[in-house]
Amino acid sequence: MGKLTGKVVWITGASSGIGEALAHACWEEGAHLILSSRRQAALLRVQTVLPAANDRQAMILPMDMSRVDDLPTAVDQALAHFGRVDILVNNAGISQRSMAAETPLDIDRRIMEVNFFGPVALTKAILPTMVAAGGGRIVVVSSISGKFGYHLRSAYAASKHALHGFFESLRLEMYDRGLRVTLVCPGRIRTDISLHALTADGTEHQQMDQGQLQGRSAHECAARILKAIFRDEEEVYFGGKEVYAVWIKRFLPSLFSRIMRKRSSD
Repeated sequence: MGKLTGKVVWITGASSGIGEALAHACWEEGAHLILSSRRQAALLRVQTVLPAANDRQAMILPMDMSRVDDLPTAVDQALAHFGRVDILVNNAGISQRSMAAETPLDIDRRIMEVNFFGPVALTKAILPTMVAAGGGRIVVVSSISGKFGYHLRSAYAASKHALHGFFESLRLEMYDRGLRVTLVCPGRIRTDISLHALTADGTEHQQMDQGQLQGRSAHECAARILKAIFRDEEEVYFGGKEVYAVWIKRFLPSLFSRIMRKRSSD
């Protein structure tokens, strides 16, 4: 019996990276799964490689987080299938590799739609059912960029900062109604996020950053997220040496600025 036996876990961005690794980790702990991303074929691949389990289901629910008006319908489909969602993992997101001064506002908006308004809209749509059931958990995969800005990531960092403001407020407001919120702030994780990051003209970066290659594995990150859920942690930092920047920023802000100005943009 796993620690998530009988629980329904909905993971966005489940077709690769942290989302895919977390799907496997939750499945191993006995959860039912709802797997979402824009790429149905990739979701089917993830579903297919899950170990057989006759007592559980992994539902495929393709959706685009930027199409916020469609998200309530996705919630209806999930509830029609399982009747409830115990844990929602807002993991889907898109990064950026462009100078703030050279990035058109429509690219900034596109990043904010996926990274901020999508998770907010999906959470608001599922929230009434969670509250009616006596509570649930929202996991938000933010970033250490949610704690400070960085080269070539102005809109990305802004979207992650915004997640903290919204979900910290939601946690306070809904705590007495059984809702728990865990914010996860990964550093460099070996995923394809830099490949799909948006450039100033809206095309994908299509390059693997060196920092990404040297990062921790998605499976390690997924294991840390599960530990945070089991421990009822409110905020988690995970990565390598780059995570120390969060504490330097907090306690030695002038030193932080000097260090970051000298850093490369990867």
